Amino acid sequence: MCLFQFDDDPEPEEPAPAGLLYVPVRPGTHAVAVRAFRTPLGSRTTVGFTTVERLAATLGAEQSWICLTEPVLRSLAEPLGVELLTVAPTLTAPAVTGPRASAGSLRAGTAVCDAGHAARTRP
Repeated sequence: MCLFQFDDDPEPEEPAPAGLLYVPVRPGTHAVAVRAFRTPLGSRTTVGFTTVERLAATLGAEQSWICLTEPVLRSLAEPLGVELLTVAPTLTAPAVTGPRASAGSLRAGTAVCDAGHAARTRP
């Protein structure tokens, strides 16, 4: 793939910036920390949602979040070796109920899936 954009290119090399994202965080000792996730293939990724409603539908209403732009989120994740950014993921696994949760204890139908909005993963 070419790293340069030519006038006759049908689409740009880089996708448009995601804009303002609602980023899930976890509490820390003195501040909050951006959460890292795994893709279905096991790669580490940061996640940002375009609306608070999508974040709550995917991770639950109790999930803490902060607003960040895409470049800021990437700069926070880079020192951790996380190079992927997934925008608005909609398919998740059921929440773990405790340290000894097993496959038999998971209830069917608890996964969230919004077929109208595909997740985008950016390298």
